[in-house]
Amino acid sequence: MTFDLDMIKKVYSDFETRVNEARAFMGRPLTYSEKILCAHLFSSQTKEAFKRGESYVDFAPDRVAMQDATAQMALLQFMQAGKKKVAVPSTVHLDHLIQARVGSATDLVDANNKNNEVYQFLESVSNKYGIGFWKAGAGIIHQVVLENYAFPGGMMIGTDSHTVNAGGLGMVAIGVGGADAVDVMAGMAWELKFPKMIGVKLTGKLNGWTAPKDIILKVAGILTVKGGTGAIVEYFGEGANSLSCTGKGTICNMGAEIGATTSIFEYDQNMSKYLRSTDREDLADAADAIAHVLKADPEVHAEPEKYYDQVIEINLDTLEPYLNGPFTPDLATPISQMKEIAEKNGWPTKIEVGLIGSCTNSSYEDIARAASVAKQAKEKNLEVKAEYTITPGSEQVRFTVERDGFLKTFDEIGGKVFANACGPCIGQWAREGAEKQEKNTIVHSFNRNFSKRADGNPNTYAFVGSPELVTAMAIAGDLRFNPLTDKLKNKDGVEVMLDEPSGDDLPKLGFDVDDPGYIAPAEDGSNVEVIVSPTSDRLQLLEEFPAWDGQNITGARLLIKAYGKCTTDHISMAGPWLKYRGHLDNISNNMLIGAVNAFNMETNNVKNELDGQYKPVPDSARQYKAAEIPTIVVGDENYGEGSSREHAAMEPRHLGVRAVLVKSFARIHETNLKKQGMLGLTFADKEDYDKIQEDDTINFLDLDQFAPGKQLTLEFVHADGTKDIVKTNHTYNAGQIAWFKAGSALNLIKAMEKES
Repeated sequence: MTFDLDMIKKVYSDFETRVNEARAFMGRPLTYSEKILCAHLFSSQTKEAFKRGESYVDFAPDRVAMQDATAQMALLQFMQAGKKKVAVPSTVHLDHLIQARVGSATDLVDANNKNNEVYQFLESVSNKYGIGFWKAGAGIIHQVVLENYAFPGGMMIGTDSHTVNAGGLGMVAIGVGGADAVDVMAGMAWELKFPKMIGVKLTGKLNGWTAPKDIILKVAGILTVKGGTGAIVEYFGEGANSLSCTGKGTICNMGAEIGATTSIFEYDQNMSKYLRSTDREDLADAADAIAHVLKADPEVHAEPEKYYDQVIEINLDTLEPYLNGPFTPDLATPISQMKEIAEKNGWPTKIEVGLIGSCTNSSYEDIARAASVAKQAKEKNLEVKAEYTITPGSEQVRFTVERDGFLKTFDEIGGKVFANACGPCIGQWAREGAEKQEKNTIVHSFNRNFSKRADGNPNTYAFVGSPELVTAMAIAGDLRFNPLTDKLKNKDGVEVMLDEPSGDDLPKLGFDVDDPGYIAPAEDGSNVEVIVSPTSDRLQLLEEFPAWDGQNITGARLLIKAYGKCTTDHISMAGPWLKYRGHLDNISNNMLIGAVNAFNMETNNVKNELDGQYKPVPDSARQYKAAEIPTIVVGDENYGEGSSREHAAMEPRHLGVRAVLVKSFARIHETNLKKQGMLGLTFADKEDYDKIQEDDTINFLDLDQFAPGKQLTLEFVHADGTKDIVKTNHTYNAGQIAWFKAGSALNLIKAMEKES
């Protein structure tokens, strides 16, 4: 069944007309992404030749998706907006709060018991405001969206950075913070700086051990974790057309790891085939009818260097499998070089666990190809040296792969099947022995491998690869193993080689499922009551952040000067902290506890100038807040890399941080700071980072003149009485400055709702 078909048909009804208009006002041929963007301009947006990387543009996305960890804060904010129903189709998916421990059945029961209060809250809010609800066990948000909601030529936002997965079905899908979702659900315009365009031309065809995952692993190595910032990555060429729809989704999903706004593939017959296989024939017919528009203009394909800001070309015929890591997803190593590099760097080469699945790689094709490798372990009498786990992406996929015998294959080699949820990928993994913090190596098919990400152990070296490669590495138990060239000795002492993986991209017998896990909302939710206990430690109704008083911020103190990589995991950890995502005050106790203090190179240990004592970051922040002393945070490059997690902005706001000053921001985090009424500033001269001292008192000299394009000047007064004047840049436009003045974007929405 196709959800929201009438809405989709409305988008398609004048899509070509809108594209033709866009060519006229843009004054040139268009990339595929630009067609979708320009076809989704908000009604009041002036149509002009938008400048990439400069023009702020108001858009009208078609839909919103939220996962349970972020939906709590998003919907707590939406409840304050004064609306009776969401303005666009929206969904909530319970996938982040299920801990992988014993196995799918037991873990799901435990999750429903432990998270009952939160689940009831999300279901009742969804029911009240007309939001589709996917219960625990239904699957991971991005796979469920791909199977049910994504559509070519559409535009959606989601409160998770891997919302971009839907680009595999030709959709502009962008990860955002909850406040952005509130805008769209409230019927407001959603603002985005018009993205730059990176074109990736794929030639040839994948073969042997290479998989779609290897394409994005190579791209990550080329662009690094910030190379895609402010850009849409658009894949095209004969190689792109040869990839399955879910393979395309894998590539788009992990585009979040290069900082890209989103990634996308043009509509093709593999997408049409996927739509039909997932019971959306009517949508496939509608998309086929405008297929000639659902791609870049011919001129763009003919001269890509002229129409993209950057062009990368990859020959799939010669691409080899990659393993990226450890500790960062852009450290790309071809499997042929891993032995040499691992030994050179002293990485632990014994693989303890191999994990496949997650929102990135849990399609039917992924599991089929992994199973074809796993099957050989039994057939060739091989001992599986590492632990092995499987995390299906949705109940539909899980049910189907069980029917087709793949789960039995995994069971025969000792594989453990976890619930259809994020599990280890988001840090929800009760890994036995992780608390010992022993140095070890794991390989997985997830998207992120930051320190402590999967199991909380900073000494776990995590490497990212395709499901089939991860399966082979788990069988070998050795990071130095190359399945393309190396033999393994079986239980009889005979040397054997693993055959190349194989598997269908879609099930020959079609998908099947008993209960997909969907609960439709009430037609009229006005009588539905949403209850939040004032004594709950999981949920807390929000209070407005205070508006700016119009004065310069003076007498501020430095909360922390973060050194090096500071991702959203460092600012607001996941794992065990996920349970507090609906309680702002409680989750604020994890604020910046993973950030490295530049003055002592320790985590969660900063000096408080009120008493001169070193203490945890949240404790110091609360002490300053109680004394009504504002604080600022100073950071390094690409600050806020990683998740769309708006808690990483709301927690500092809640604990009295007024500004975050860094060398550069990751896109989503900068937007989240703006939405919450924070100042997100960058050093005009990055060398000024070194001038910031631990005992500084900070004064803003011209905040009372805050205006678009105008630098802000900060005075850093050192303990010895000397001063440094630091010029800072910002990207605030007039509307965003209005958010700051009101105290948050939500405050402004509430004020407008009252006026209307």
